[in-house]
Amino acid sequence: MDSVTEPKQQSLPAIAVTVIAGLLIWVLLSFFRKKEVKDKDEQINETKPNENTSNVKTGNKKAKHQRFLKKPSFVNFTHPYLHVTLKGHSGKVLGLDASINGKYMASCSDDRSVRLWSVKDFGSGNKCVRVNVEFDHARQARFSPDSRAFIAGLAVENTVRVFKLGKKDDGVTTCIPIEEDFKKYNQAELLNIGVGATSSGGSYVMTAYKNTTIMVRNLKGDILHTINTNQGNNNHAAVSPCGRFVASSGWTPDVKVWAVNFTRSGDYKDVTRAFELKGHTTSVWSFDFNNDSTRMVTVSKDGSWRFYDTRVEYEKGQEPYLLNSGEFCITGCSVDVDYCIVALSPDARVAAVACMNNITVFSTATGEVEVEFTEVHSEIISSLIFDIAGRYILSSGDKHIRIFHNTLGYKETIRELEDKIKPLPSASTTRERYQKQINEAKKALAAIDKS
Repeated sequence: MDSVTEPKQQSLPAIAVTVIAGLLIWVLLSFFRKKEVKDKDEQINETKPNENTSNVKTGNKKAKHQRFLKKPSFVNFTHPYLHVTLKGHSGKVLGLDASINGKYMASCSDDRSVRLWSVKDFGSGNKCVRVNVEFDHARQARFSPDSRAFIAGLAVENTVRVFKLGKKDDGVTTCIPIEEDFKKYNQAELLNIGVGATSSGGSYVMTAYKNTTIMVRNLKGDILHTINTNQGNNNHAAVSPCGRFVASSGWTPDVKVWAVNFTRSGDYKDVTRAFELKGHTTSVWSFDFNNDSTRMVTVSKDGSWRFYDTRVEYEKGQEPYLLNSGEFCITGCSVDVDYCIVALSPDARVAAVACMNNITVFSTATGEVEVEFTEVHSEIISSLIFDIAGRYILSSGDKHIRIFHNTLGYKETIRELEDKIKPLPSASTTRERYQKQINEAKKALAAIDKS
């Protein structure tokens, strides 16, 4: 009996040990299996974006996209005041300029071309003369005061090239580069260019850079004078339409204006400080002159515009004085990154401000907004000008050029002349002349309404 029961007693501990060991192995296998599945799931989650994360990233990209590109590729913009959309460039249009003789408008693009458009043919299609910019492209184009040539600011070479206009025997406009490109300035990127001519016959070219440098050059590109604007950096620089002045705005809250002086025989004399436009509280983005440089308008990062009388005797220390000021909409604009452009009509009655891809048109006399054009281009507006007659407002921002009727210009002409005509006697020749101009402006408005 004893020999039979003893093995049974000894087998019980062995069975218990086996069961416990089996349980431990099962627990360990389960643990590692769960961990493996968890790690695998985490890998899958890392590989496959989380829906919330995806939305955040997409939202950021979308916000950035909307800020720099309001529409994916093309804006089918329509408006009653839109006269025509000029098409022809295959790349983004970077700059516009109107010739003083009123015949031409130049547009430059990153498609390595400058196109010359006939102003009288604006409403009859996309007729233009293509001028190739060899091995480069132009960011700016400016007509000479006699409208027989234009200069182009080259993006890659960071210098200026001169083109001469001519005509073939059949009347077709031709354009060829003349001389050599101006000597390069390598310390900063070219910001803007301009051409000036004075009543004495003196002529010069301005090249402004994104540091604080502005150079006044002769027509061959030789440097006559170098200006240090002391404005932190240059935001904008321009030559006045009358050719007497060079002006700049930058990081400081003012616009500085210099006079370029020539002798009576047309020889270069010197550059002297003329006057400043003051009153903004922060950096001035842009400014513009009217046709005879007796008025100027500015726009600033502080969201305001200011309109000045610059018909002053600056040689005697007289300063410009403020005529009007107001605010403009900068919704969606990052003041640290983006840039607003202002344009002043030749008669100074109307100003237009481009911010992002929107344009606001207002009266300089009353400050009242006439119209706001929204989402005019698929990209941020690169250039905004009036034609020399003040009939049109022109803008670029993508491959196309929008040309708007300056309806406010006609309305302001009527308002101003009706005020002037009231005290005049009925038989006055001046009254008759004013009345004729009023009738012409009303007729032009009626024609726009019918179109």
